[in-house]
Amino acid sequence: MSRELNAWALVPARGGSKSIPRKNLVMLAGRPLLDYGVCAAQASGRLERIVCSTDDDAIAARASQLGIEVVHRPATLATDDAKVADAARDFLASEARQGRGVPDILVLIQPTSPFLQPTDLARLLDAISADRAARSGQTVARCPHNHHAWNQREFTDGRVRFRYASERRVAYNKQAKLANFVFGNLIATRADALMAGEDFFAEPSVGVEIAAPYDFDLDVAGDVAIAEALIAAGLVNLSHLNHN
Repeated sequence: MSRELNAWALVPARGGSKSIPRKNLVMLAGRPLLDYGVCAAQASGRLERIVCSTDDDAIAARASQLGIEVVHRPATLATDDAKVADAARDFLASEARQGRGVPDILVLIQPTSPFLQPTDLARLLDAISADRAARSGQTVARCPHNHHAWNQREFTDGRVRFRYASERRVAYNKQAKLANFVFGNLIATRADALMAGEDFFAEPSVGVEIAAPYDFDLDVAGDVAIAEALIAAGLVNLSHLNHN
């Protein structure tokens, strides 16, 4: 029987955002966006530590109000081009230098995935724990038929053609296509893989399937209205928010 792995969560929440100014604090159905993933992580009961990595004082203050730890992210790791994996490595190296050790697993809680479910986080940790060869694990959702790779088009000089024309001729309807998946809402990676220079999607990576609309990604201003409509319609379970 596999042992339960020691898991920490890192919440990457820098202050800069081009699509939505200070996106991580934008109000969604009456609460800052930051709250959603943090509350789900807390409700999972599976994380030894939850740490917000930020360069922004207001985000740091909100994270503290939610009862999680805050670490200051260096300016060089808070730019538009900075990789989250580099920020994670910087955090893990700092913890190791200070004698606090590192976890078995680092879970990335992205504020732009507001519909993360505590049970899915637990399922993912169980999947990684059960597969000793796995370097990471991720939630995945089935790709909608119209977005399937074999339905994608090229559009050049006013002309449209199927990018994968031969595959689509064989599998033009939904039933004939191989199932494709997109990223869901959560990635968890072995700390030693990150510290060895691998990214969060280190392979082999185990998967846990989730259903739409829990894979929703809030990226641009219009997404706030869409997310609020999903919440208002009762299409997502956010009961874990009531405990914070």
